Amino acid sequence: MCIGVAVGLSIGLVGLPNVGKSTTFNALTKAQNAEAANYPFCTIEPNKAVVPVPDSRLDALAAIVSPERIQHSTLDFVDIAGLVKGASKGEGLGNKFLSNIRETEVILHIVRCFEDENVVHTEGGIDPLRDIEIIETELILADIEALTNRIERLKKQAKADKKAKALMEYAQTLSEFLAEGNLARNFDDICSDMFLELDRDLRLLTSKEIMYGANVDEAGLLEDNEHVKALEAHALSQGFEVIKLCAKIEEELVELSDEERDEFLNELGVAQSGLHQIIHKGFDKLGLMSYFTAGVKEVRSWTIRKNTTAPKAAAVIHNDFEKGFIRAEVIAFDDFITYRGEAGAKEAGKMRLEGKEYIVHDGDVMHFRFNV
Repeated sequence: MCIGVAVGLSIGLVGLPNVGKSTTFNALTKAQNAEAANYPFCTIEPNKAVVPVPDSRLDALAAIVSPERIQHSTLDFVDIAGLVKGASKGEGLGNKFLSNIRETEVILHIVRCFEDENVVHTEGGIDPLRDIEIIETELILADIEALTNRIERLKKQAKADKKAKALMEYAQTLSEFLAEGNLARNFDDICSDMFLELDRDLRLLTSKEIMYGANVDEAGLLEDNEHVKALEAHALSQGFEVIKLCAKIEEELVELSDEERDEFLNELGVAQSGLHQIIHKGFDKLGLMSYFTAGVKEVRSWTIRKNTTAPKAAAVIHNDFEKGFIRAEVIAFDDFITYRGEAGAKEAGKMRLEGKEYIVHDGDVMHFRFNV
């Protein structure tokens, strides 16, 4: 999968009414509020949650350094409201929904995979593949409309511009592909300059990464029911991830301490909460990773894109660090833990001095030397 120009590093939650999307988002919002004192953020909009990324490595570093505070990397989740049949034509919140999702990089599609006569499904029964088809059809129709408008503008330019003519013909081919019920991300030529140009301008909804959140009841956490199996088979054919969760339980888990949560999950026979899986896999789908700084004031995780050079990684702390970058002192996380900190790692010859070309690895413990 080729990644175009990012607008915002966020994950958009979509789903039909009564599938558990709002409950899942409520759990994410509680996770945000529980950690609010540990990281800085501006006023959060009602439909946005800035959630800490769970990372046990921070606790391991803190056990050695004994810092005053710990700060996690964070991830943005956006609750996309208003999706019903006809959203591409303005039904429900229609255009507002579409504009919100265009600004996200990954879609988390919550799909109901449990029976409960007390929670009515808007389509009359539980059928994950039907629900997926409804939502993806709306996304496809919206993309076709965006491409049609672009094609009309390109037609005017094509009379005097060969490049515009080629792009117009390419857009027409892509639009025909979508009209057959396909997602843009499955188009053969998505790494081409022309696809990336169209995607950069139009922010095609069906070119985004997708994860499915299979919302099950408590019994469904232990054993896959027929709905989960159908969803997993579909996801496998598309190359998508499925994360199984019980949204109701996730909302309750956020209220517990780490020890209480782990004990509760053990009783359920579940290794990791669905929410944690969503956050970790979302972080990875966005092409993100973390490096650490570890001092007595603070042990902190810094978010960067994969394959980032040391100066660019330094800029995440402060732009001056990149401008005046001299070199980076780097200790691999495992070495930092094994040798009980910076002094021990340095004595063992495990601290490296790296220059401007160094590609930062996930978990590197770093200190930057710079001159401004």
